[in-house]
Amino acid sequence: MEDKEISQAVISRLPRYFRYLGELKDEGIERVSSQELSDIMRVTASQIRQDLNNFGGFGQQGYGYNVGYLYDEIGKILGLHEEHNLIIVGAGHLGQALVNYMNFERRGFIFRGIFDSDERLHGTQIRGITVRPMREMERFVKDNDIDIAVLTIPKSSAVEVAEQLVSCGIKGLWNFAHVDLQVPDDIQVENVHLSDSLMKLSYNLAPHDR
Repeated sequence: MEDKEISQAVISRLPRYFRYLGELKDEGIERVSSQELSDIMRVTASQIRQDLNNFGGFGQQGYGYNVGYLYDEIGKILGLHEEHNLIIVGAGHLGQALVNYMNFERRGFIFRGIFDSDERLHGTQIRGITVRPMREMERFVKDNDIDIAVLTIPKSSAVEVAEQLVSCGIKGLWNFAHVDLQVPDDIQVENVHLSDSLMKLSYNLAPHDR
């Protein structure tokens, strides 16, 4: 495959392809056409072909896509053939919910540690993982080859914590704090603003003059 820039719009659709192909695979379906995928995903067949052609195509005209093969290949593109070691910073309700979501481990995302500034939580366990004080975070990241940190902390402390994590070698930040982080270009950040999604839903529910 020729090395080229892939748009974020295409990248954002890859997890959906992976999820729907996984469902087809679980149902025992071995082959699917771009039109059949289109009907399931509500994405045009032309868009599906264009997206997949960015990575080599994977299909044959009149023959469609091998579901298992395409599922595996998209998984590789998404980096799911490798394990990722994660920590969570913030052991509140959201942090606990993420640790307890078992599906992450099926995808190779392994939570190794949990950190919080609240001394009352130190030493407690969430699904077998001990909550540690923030002062231990930097050493833990280095000693356990942690590449992704999940931030479920208040906006007021997120910027400082992100800077600390970058300085100790974190490669990616999954940020649930209500602030868009500014980090060096070689650090990958996915900002998740739950309220933005809810407001988008509110907009689509509201009547509008069009």
